[in-house]
Amino acid sequence: MDKIITEKKKRGGARPGAGRKKDGKNQLSVADLLETLQLKAGGKTYEDLLVTDFLQARQANDTQLMIKYHNLILNKVMTNMAKIEVTDSAEAIEAKKVIFAEALSKLTGLQKD
Repeated sequence: MDKIITEKKKRGGARPGAGRKKDGKNQLSVADLLETLQLKAGGKTYEDLLVTDFLQARQANDTQLMIKYHNLILNKVMTNMAKIEVTDSAEAIEAKKVIFAEALSKLTGLQKD
């Protein structure tokens, strides 16, 4: 009952000029973006432009824009600053091991050795 299609379709297939160019990039990199921005801005870095724009918003007393700049800058600063290192003494680690083993024993019903 299955029909075998032997007729070749006349639509679809490769079209001239379609698809990605052979030397095309997969993605736009942040480094390339920042480099282009710096070239177009007369050698100023993105950070310099950001600070300049923030100061202009302050001088213009544009509260909404200042809040946006504060959020942008603080989000970046806080992610870089909010690294917490936790160190425990050998005694604290042993105590945690015992507590964990007891809790695991209660959950599984197995006795610890």
